[in-house]
Amino acid sequence: MLRLAVRVRREDAELALAELLALAPAGVEETDLGDRVEYAIYGAPGELPSLPDLRAAAGDALVDVSTSEVADDWAQRWRDFHRPIAIGGRLRVRAPWHAPAPGGESLEVVIDPGQAFGTGAHHTTRLCLELLLELADGTPPGSRGAAMDAGCGSGVLAIAAAKLGWAPVAGFDHERASIAATRDNALANGVEVAATRHDLVHEGPGPGAPLVLANLLRPLLLRVARDGFTGAQPDVLIASGLLAHEADEVAAAFAEHRGLREAARRHGAEWAALLLRRA
Repeated sequence: MLRLAVRVRREDAELALAELLALAPAGVEETDLGDRVEYAIYGAPGELPSLPDLRAAAGDALVDVSTSEVADDWAQRWRDFHRPIAIGGRLRVRAPWHAPAPGGESLEVVIDPGQAFGTGAHHTTRLCLELLLELADGTPPGSRGAAMDAGCGSGVLAIAAAKLGWAPVAGFDHERASIAATRDNALANGVEVAATRHDLVHEGPGPGAPLVLANLLRPLLLRVARDGFTGAQPDVLIASGLLAHEADEVAAAFAEHRGLREAARRHGAEWAALLLRRA
């Protein structure tokens, strides 16, 4: 088994990913390296895209391409990498191969990440979930309304919102593998999430809702702030995927273009997440 890794500049990562997925439609493994993002594809020799094709797809964003052999036990080691996480003492996100929390005291979101997605352990996802719990505490259950997960990935945020009482819940992503993963994980959790494919880069504004969860990189968040949404417009938006020094710029963009102003901010390591409300 081979692992083919492409490292790109973080500010151009979303654009590069859209091109790379044309070569790897089943999805890629994403690793955040701070100012760089690494996308990896696994496969047998002869099954992987050629290096010239990968370099062309990454374009000017490219930093490095590398190939390495993967040990025979890579699948088990990949499973061991995904550990359960606890959010606010009330929400627990775990993979299906981990045991439920003893006593059933936490609300659980069970996520099968597949080979291309995570189970919510990254700081950006954790910060979104923390703000979502905070929002739930201040919103009566009967008035939580609809939610949209913009860039739903494996469906962690959408499923958590559904379990916390938002309805209806939907999500969109530009990766077809993300849509399949979100639908499968929603079914496994016994909640309804209407997941559809939409590419913010090439297709323009995505669908909105009174609550939007947007765990996206800075360039896409700025695009969303500028272009807005189709249909329902958000009264509340949780934005993450940001380095701490990028948060002020994104908060200002949503205030200027969407009338959404910062109500709370969370930090984890070098990352930040924003809770924005309509003024």
